[in-house]
Amino acid sequence: MALPPALLDHVATRFRVLGDPNRLRIIEALREAGELNVGELVQRLDMSQANVSKPLRVLHDEGILHRRPQGTAAYYSVADPTIADLCELVCDRLRT
Repeated sequence: MALPPALLDHVATRFRVLGDPNRLRIIEALREAGELNVGELVQRLDMSQANVSKPLRVLHDEGILHRRPQGTAAYYSVADPTIADLCELVCDRLRT
């Protein structure tokens, strides 16, 4: 069965978003920790705030991450549970 063009466009966008190593590092850190704010991600990943904030926005806008505001901070977590499965599938395949 052929997929509708609109769905294919959405799939291509999802793969483009996941095609950035910094975004994948952020996703992995959040998968391990459950929930982190920008400062915690900066420390954990040894990246600049700009190199964390922009990918967070992209991942949030794509619906991959959830953002929970708390006071002046925002806490991020993985919103799409299929991301873990997809990462495991690709990593397992690359290991063989």
